[in-house]
Amino acid sequence: MNKRPTINDVARLAGVSKRTVSRVINGASNVGKATRERIDEVIKETGFSPDKQARGLAASRSFLIGLIYDNPDALYIDQVQRGVLSVCSEKGYELVVHPCNYNTDDFISNCIQFVSRSRIDGVIILPPVSEAKELAEALREKQINYVRMASVDLDDHSNIVVSDDRAALRDLARYMVSLGHRDIGIISGPQRYYSSKERLEGFLETLNDLHVEVPSDRIIEGKNSYESGIECARTLLIQSPRIKAIFANNDEMAAGVLKVAHEMGITVPDELSVAGFDDNLLAARVIPALTTVQRPVGDMAALAARKIIAQIEGTEVSETETYLVKPHLIIRDSIKRV
Repeated sequence: MNKRPTINDVARLAGVSKRTVSRVINGASNVGKATRERIDEVIKETGFSPDKQARGLAASRSFLIGLIYDNPDALYIDQVQRGVLSVCSEKGYELVVHPCNYNTDDFISNCIQFVSRSRIDGVIILPPVSEAKELAEALREKQINYVRMASVDLDDHSNIVVSDDRAALRDLARYMVSLGHRDIGIISGPQRYYSSKERLEGFLETLNDLHVEVPSDRIIEGKNSYESGIECARTLLIQSPRIKAIFANNDEMAAGVLKVAHEMGITVPDELSVAGFDDNLLAARVIPALTTVQRPVGDMAALAARKIIAQIEGTEVSETETYLVKPHLIIRDSIKRV
């Protein structure tokens, strides 16, 4: 078996010092273009792969990025991981995932312990955990790099990627009213979360501007799960007169609405129009396909990864100035003109 190539082999074949090879591996900018290209070519030809542990020690970094979340939507988490990993693989970082319980008294200390225990260089924090001001303060106090993904502008723009959910829900409300819908029910998300508030307020404010009133008994707070969508839909659909349209805070709950409508013999969209939010994999696969708001989760996660790596490496990237992303309406088959 051939001996695995070492950094010394790369340095000898490229005609440079071991230190110069190390600089190229670690992305240092103080190496000339021609030298960098020559070293990259030797690395490619020899199949040299730097030892991550040694690389981390040399650079005083672990090349590990943490992902902290407490979110019941597995499809959302999968999209986030794919977006982060697309950047990590390009930049030579690994991803360490840490689910936490946002509702426990010790969740902040739990997150700080995760960072220390794993020796990670920085963390990306997902909603609703990202909405915790106390966690951001603790990370800053410990000088831990972090980027938050959220639905509200809660931090310096270098530390956050924001989804403008409120604006997207205005678009959805205008679309539904344009099709003649005035008898609309809402399954909101938990109102302790900023994202749920932004969606509900954006939707209701626009309906109000369009002179469409939603009675309080037609607004029910769900838990952002498929099961709670079922429970809330049953409550809404037994009301008299029967409701003509339902907006659910996410696609999981909207899928629960479709299930209940099917069980009750209510045809979607002929008798009931349904809309969701997220455009996860489920939305295009249910029957009928779900009209929803597409949040570019993968792109947001990739942007968050570029921001955290810029913090870690002390560099500036143009994406650092970009923080606001607007989701957009995806029109499918679950809403019909009345």
